[in-house]
This record gives sequence, structure tokens and C-alpha cells, in this order.
Amino acid sequence: MKKIIAASLLTMFSFGFIINPAYAIVENKKEKIQQSILDYINFDIWKKKNDPYLEKYIVSAINNNYDIKTAALKVEQAKLNVMQTRAGQLPSVSVGASPFLTKFPGSTKTDGSIALPIFAQYELDLFGKNWDKTKSSKKLLQGTIYQTQASDIAVISMVATTYYNIVKLDKMIEIQEELTKDREQIYNLQKISNEEGISSTSDLILAEKSYILAQNDLLDYKKSRENALNALAVLIGDSPNNKNEYQRISIDELKDDFEIPNEINSEIITNRPDYKSLEKQLESAGIDVRVAKKEFLPSINILGMLTFLAASSAGSMDWKNAFSLLGGSANLPIFTGFSRVANLKLNKNKYEQLLQQYQKTNLVAIQEVNDSLYNLKSDNEKLVNNLKALDIQKQDYKFSKSKFEKGIISKLDLLQQKEALLYTQKLAASTKADCYIDKISLYKTTGAKM
Repeated sequence: MKKIIAASLLTMFSFGFIINPAYAIVENKKEKIQQSILDYINFDIWKKKNDPYLEKYIVSAINNNYDIKTAALKVEQAKLNVMQTRAGQLPSVSVGASPFLTKFPGSTKTDGSIALPIFAQYELDLFGKNWDKTKSSKKLLQGTIYQTQASDIAVISMVATTYYNIVKLDKMIEIQEELTKDREQIYNLQKISNEEGISSTSDLILAEKSYILAQNDLLDYKKSRENALNALAVLIGDSPNNKNEYQRISIDELKDDFEIPNEINSEIITNRPDYKSLEKQLESAGIDVRVAKKEFLPSINILGMLTFLAASSAGSMDWKNAFSLLGGSANLPIFTGFSRVANLKLNKNKYEQLLQQYQKTNLVAIQEVNDSLYNLKSDNEKLVNNLKALDIQKQDYKFSKSKFEKGIISKLDLLQQKEALLYTQKLAASTKADCYIDKISLYKTTGAKM
């Protein structure tokens, strides 16, 4: 029994010793990848917003979003492609075993033999063709890394945009619920007034219609929030069944003032990962054109062979049974059905396409930065005006409430003033959220620099 326990403990210790370091290596790699993403998405920008809920969702997206995971796998694929291309610069060596039986004419004896051939082949990269292929694959790797960064920034921007839309809808629903209650009261008051002959049927119908429309608006807001919560769940790699547990800040806690630059230097687009990615793709395509031209040059190969041949495996590796060969060749294809010509033209065409796309990206990037900056300035100006209007409406409602208490105006008049106040609150809250979303857009279009 003691031996069994000792053996079990030894087994557990052995597995723990083997598995735990590997687990630690995997965890350490995950932490490095996470830290790398946090660096190039400029996580400090999000920390400055002092919103722990948003920070949590961003970190969750980094760890669990499937687009981010797929992008990381593409980087691994590009690294393997570099490794595969680099193998073309190295010699190839293969070994085999060939047992066979021989019988010569005039003999009744059959002899058994075994051959152990070793082949070595190396293409002398005299014109640098294989080296250029490796350089091209390295450029593509760099481009893939930048493209991954652009994809990750887009995902994080989408997470933040969805989050602030939910915050906005929370406030819209809160105000709309109060507005719906007020319109219900207005409808009931109009109904009583109509029954007493004070108000017309037309006023009653109008009040009922406003009440129904308010209910529909409330349903639309709730539906939009439900869809936004589902979208946030997918973005952070969570089940939509957990969406009711998602916490968020109140829009009233968000500050009203924004740091808006007067202008942005157009050179900032050179920091965008998608811009850098296209640069590297263009460089790779240029190298591919050079490689396609070098395909017209002869290829020089060095071939070596060493074979051991013996009647038994015991003596097969004896040097006296060895047969060796060392030679070289220079091959220049004369006619290949114009495949090399077509390959050169295809690579030139690819380069031209990437060049056009690069120039377009340059213009589109400047446009996106300008649009984002203008939208932020415009919405911020609207926010300032809406906040002024809200202050005025609050004062107006305060005076109306005082008049109602003095019996100067009716309850119906007071409710209509309150409805105007709620409507102005909706405008102010909506514009504030729009400013935050514009800020996210500016963050994305500047490559996480703003």
C-alpha cells in the first residue's frame, strides 16, 4: 500500500513538473501578446476615461474576440511562410534504404543486397533569387503584423462605440419612460376634459396618438439596446445570454468638455497600421517583380550523393562499400510556354494594383481624419447649444411649476412644459454620446494616436 501511494505521489510530482512549466510558458506568451496589444491600441487613452466597465470590456475583447484571435493566427501563418521561404536558401538532404535481390544470367544463385543512399542538393543563389524571396516574405510578415494591429484597433473602436451607444440608449429609455407616463397623463386629462365638453375630440385624438407614438418610441429604444447588448457580447467573446449582467456608466457621469485639436497634421496617417501594411505589401510586390525577372536567369545546382551497398546490413556502412558522387549543373529553360513572361506580367500587375490602392488609402485616410475631426467639432458645438437650451428649459419649467402651484396654469399646461424639458434632455444626452463616439472615430482614423 505504501509503495502504491509513493508511486502515485511520484507520478503526480512528475506530471506537475512536466506540465506546470509548459503551462507557465503558455500563460507567459499570452501575457506578452496581451501587453503588446495594449501597447499599440494605446490603452492609456481608455484608462484616462476613468470608466472601469469600459476597460474591462476592452481587455475581454483582447482576450476573447474571435477576429483578434484570427488576426493573431494570420501573423503565425506569415511567420511560418518566412520559415518555409528561408528553407529555399538551405541545402536539402535526404536518406533512404533500398533492399533488392539480384540474379545474373547463367547463374542459379540469387544475391540479396541493401543500398543506403544519401542525397544532398543545393541551389547556388548566385543571383540572389532565393534571398529576394525570403526578403519578400519578411515584408509580407511585417505587413501582416500591421494589418493585425489595424484590425485590433477597429475591434476595440467597435467595442467602445457599442458601449457608448448602450449608455446613450439607457438614458433615452429612462427619459422616454417618463415621457410616456406624462403623455398618458395628458391623454387621461384630455379624456376628462372632452367628456366635460371643455376640449374637442380632435385634441383627444391627438393626445392619444402622441401617447401611442411615445410607447412605440420606447419599444424602439429597448429593441436597439437589446441588439447593442447582443453585439457587445459577440465583440467581447461572451454569450449573449449574459448581456443583462453587463454593467456600464451613466451618461450623466460623463464629462461635457472635450480636448479637441484645432487641426491635425496630415502626416499622422503614416502612423496608421493599415497604411504601414500597404507600404510593406508594396515593397514585397516590388521584390516579387525582381524575382520574376531573375527567373529568366540560369539556375546553378550542386548535387552530392553517397551510397553504401552491401550484401548485408552488418557491413553496409563499411567505407569500402561506399559509392560517392559530387557534381553540379546549370539549367536555363529555353521554352516554358511563356509561363515566365506571364509570371513577370502578373507580378507587375499586382504591384500596380497595390500602388493604386496605396495612393487611394492615402487620400481616404486624410478624408477620414478630416471627417472625424469636423464631426467632433460640430457635435461638440451642438452639445454646447443643447446644454444652454436645457438650462433655459429648466428655468422655464421651474416658472411653470411655480405658476401651477399658484393656480395660474393647469396641470395639462405643466405636463406639456415637462414634455418639452424631457425632449431637450434627450437631445443633450444624445449629442453628448455622439461626441464620445466621434472621439472614438478620431482615435481609429489616426491609428490610436488621438
